[in-house]
Amino acid sequence: MAIYTIARYKVRPAGVEKVKRAIQEFVPYVKEKEPGTLMYLAWQQQDDPTRFVHFFIFEDEAAHQAHSGSEAVKRFEAAYGPELDGGGVVFTDYNLIATNL
Repeated sequence: MAIYTIARYKVRPAGVEKVKRAIQEFVPYVKEKEPGTLMYLAWQQQDDPTRFVHFFIFEDEAAHQAHSGSEAVKRFEAAYGPELDGGGVVFTDYNLIATNL
């Protein structure tokens, strides 16, 4: 069964560009190396550019674990981690109820 996850976090204003670059490097890796990550979207909030949301769809728990344990995730965490402001990343898993896809 697919796993739908949303991650939310806020970064320091001085770290916004660093985090955006890290996202732009990380997402292509996910596309190329993680076939079980069916979708990965990263958004920056329009009215507060220090806030980011990531949306993932994992094929199953094995894909979720492969993603979470990857060296690329560790590098990405090392990039955004020092820039976090107001707490850590909040991950929330969801069940799909309906879609227009």
